[in-house]
Amino acid sequence: MSRRGVSTVLRVLEAFRRAAAGRGRVPVGADARRLIVFTRYPTPGVAKTRLIPVLGPQGAADVQRRMTEHVLREALKVQRRMGAAVEVRFAGGSVALMRQWLGHEVDCRVQEGADLGERMARAFADAFAEGARRAAIVGSDCPSVTAEILHQALDALERGDLVLGPAADGGYYLVGLHRPAPGLFAGMPWGDGSVLDLTLARARERGLRPERLPQLHDVDEPADLARPDAPRPGPVEPRISVVVPALNEADCIGATLEAVATGRNVEEIVVDGGSTDGTSQVAACAGARVVESPPGRALQMNAGAALATGALLMFLHADTRPPPGWDEYVRTMLADPDVAAGAFRLAIDGPGIGLRYPEAWANYRSFARALPYGDQALCVRADAFHEAGGFPEIALMEDYAFVRAMRRRGRVVVASARVLTSARRWRSLGVARTCLLNQAIVVAYWLGVSPQRLARWYRGGRVRSARPPT
Repeated sequence: MSRRGVSTVLRVLEAFRRAAAGRGRVPVGADARRLIVFTRYPTPGVAKTRLIPVLGPQGAADVQRRMTEHVLREALKVQRRMGAAVEVRFAGGSVALMRQWLGHEVDCRVQEGADLGERMARAFADAFAEGARRAAIVGSDCPSVTAEILHQALDALERGDLVLGPAADGGYYLVGLHRPAPGLFAGMPWGDGSVLDLTLARARERGLRPERLPQLHDVDEPADLARPDAPRPGPVEPRISVVVPALNEADCIGATLEAVATGRNVEEIVVDGGSTDGTSQVAACAGARVVESPPGRALQMNAGAALATGALLMFLHADTRPPPGWDEYVRTMLADPDVAAGAFRLAIDGPGIGLRYPEAWANYRSFARALPYGDQALCVRADAFHEAGGFPEIALMEDYAFVRAMRRRGRVVVASARVLTSARRWRSLGVARTCLLNQAIVVAYWLGVSPQRLARWYRGGRVRSARPPT
């Protein structure tokens, strides 16, 4: 076998290795076309720093987010029309954060290389090694990019070896190759107005036939925001930190975190109380931040809240899944300054009329008495939570005591949507017995029985998950 043949085999084997390690995909077909979106995770203070003086850190990051979403939408249109593969190469953040933002179906990979040139060269090398015959990298800085332009770029690679989308600042918003071009981007003075001309000169030296796309404008400087096509930062969405206390919940926590990840601008914090079944590993693989804590739901939730960076907090049981659009419900409820805390209606995941009775009672209690419990995903503004002292660190009834304390600070409201919680508590002991036990514990708490004694009583009823009563 020739040296070139050996090199090709090694590149293909490397592609398979990367796919098996979760960093890439199995090589695509021989005639595959690939669109690679280059972007940065929109971290305030890091993204679009030249726009911060006029927009602030969050506003600049919001512009980055909007432009990336626009370019990705246009690329996915081309994918549907032409069958082109689409991937996102990013800097900053993590694969888990990118998937929370853009969705789990988007192929997100970290940009690898010391500078932009090395990162582009690596992206092209990976694409060709994985079987692509035409590949184009498009930046996320140009709001005028359309599916038609991306289509033109891939079509142009049928005629030429290189396609460039010139930017008005002397660089380019898109570059595509029909075949590898080693050294084309090495040592390029990125950010200089000569980048386009220098790339064309190097292309001629390598015998590459260039094609040009229409010139467009990037959005990098404050003056660029005056252009009609420039994105405007929308209202800043407050971040929601979702705190999930867990103890031996490996069987259900993955589905819970997947449902949480559908929200926008969300942080997932799993506080593990010493699990022995791999709960921490499952949570970490799902993209959550995992921290350790002594066991005890109140202790764990307070520990998670202390680490949270969001302006809003939601406390979610590991076996309870929030509904679609849950983040908008949380933001809407807590946007009212008169609201001290919020929660969701309850649905129990199981058939049978027997389970409908505890559902109905929980929802009646929540609306009529403003007393939702922990199964219903309690949510609160972070500043109010810390001012109230968090959850009382008692063995049981911590959510009951917390909600009563929040009622003294303002209204407690319940969203119309339902969370879906596991039926295992009721299945374990029986619906009637579980409901009677729960109400007996509430009465005993009112009569002054200590939470420690109530916890022993509750667990003695063989409800192993030590849930608060409903």
